Amino acid sequence: MAAAAATALPGGQAFAKPKGPPNFLFIMADDLGWADVGCYGRDDIPTPNIDKLAQQGMRFTDAYANSSVCSPTRLGLITGRYQYRLPLGAEEPLGIHSDKRLPDETSTMPELLAAANYQTSLVGKWHLGTVPGAGPLQHGYQSFWGIRSGGVDYFRHSFIMGEEETPDLWDGETPIEENGYLTELLGQRASEEILRMSANEAPFLLSLHFTAPHWPWETAEDIEAARLARNSLDFEGGSMAIYRGMVESLDLAIGGVLKTLKKAGLDDNTVVVFTSDNGGERFSKTWPFNGMKGELLEGGIRTPLIVRWPGRIKKASVTAQTAMSMDWLPTMLETAGVDYDPSDFDGVSLLPALIGGSVKDRKLFWRYQAHDQKALREGPWKYLSIAGHDYLFNIDDDPMERANKKTIETERFAQMQSEWEAWNETMLPYPEGNPSWSNKFGGFMADRY
Repeated sequence: MAAAAATALPGGQAFAKPKGPPNFLFIMADDLGWADVGCYGRDDIPTPNIDKLAQQGMRFTDAYANSSVCSPTRLGLITGRYQYRLPLGAEEPLGIHSDKRLPDETSTMPELLAAANYQTSLVGKWHLGTVPGAGPLQHGYQSFWGIRSGGVDYFRHSFIMGEEETPDLWDGETPIEENGYLTELLGQRASEEILRMSANEAPFLLSLHFTAPHWPWETAEDIEAARLARNSLDFEGGSMAIYRGMVESLDLAIGGVLKTLKKAGLDDNTVVVFTSDNGGERFSKTWPFNGMKGELLEGGIRTPLIVRWPGRIKKASVTAQTAMSMDWLPTMLETAGVDYDPSDFDGVSLLPALIGGSVKDRKLFWRYQAHDQKALREGPWKYLSIAGHDYLFNIDDDPMERANKKTIETERFAQMQSEWEAWNETMLPYPEGNPSWSNKFGGFMADRY
């Protein structure tokens, strides 16, 4: 995949134009906070491999997840649409015994790329349904190695509730047993997939969806604690030291995958994306933002986003372009040269921003059933509603969301509130009742606001 002649980009800078469509390596962390890596501000956890990606590519300052919890974001990512357009999106998040599934007729990122002659592989977390016959292989991925549910023990690879243990490690449709720390295993498998797919002429999409640093709280040295574990839903456990170890293991695994990519000679024509599925958990650093997973405060939805594409994306560049998980489907299609109808997606292509174009204004919407949360971001302004209490913040001036401007910017507040209501009318309603599973997250918000 050698480079061809240079092409001029906005701003007069020339970059080499690669032959053929690029590969995509999409790396998603789980519950990683906005500032949990060095290049976003964390100084007590070494993340040299992720930081190097930022040095070699572009760092987004205003990137968001589709949701403040995992499975809805993954639905937005794979469909390029607001997750609330499908019943599955009302599961916040999807429980391990849920009978909800992604409809067969739904167009997905791997399916559309496969139709354009891409090899497609998912290594890691699926979390869009555990119903038989409704997994990754039925929705566009040609190979799958990982877990179907939302979180498992890092050593036992099972979802554990007391005496009930549900094994959840798969090679395609086959349940498997494997010794090792899951973060390390996923990195090793991703490297194997790169080598396997590099042997073919066709480009590839490798979705590498780590479970780290999602609970249960276990480092690579905590095998004895895993043996005694009785609850995968570890809302009260953990420590800062354990969290640091989990993030360090994540960075080390990513470094190994990137090293394999380079050894395979695929660096120059591979778009590498690194992000998280939602805001951080209790041990995350989200400064200067407030809030955490399960909340529509910035700390619950703002995520790190780094993109590297040698020769096309300027090194060590930074953009304030707002971005959302659902943008990656149209971005990949445009980058791969695949024709598509933009009206098919709620997400937009980020390619212009990636190759040096100007920042474009847009509106981003959220809702979350627990505590009746609503949010709309437009420019520097954010409309936020929590449990019937309404706010208007200037995020640029007030990233901690403390200075409520709704009684000062009355017209702006009324307009944004009305826009959110109009948008919500185009989405599916929530089913009746407020599921207790959803209330596990965002439980601190009622006390805070």
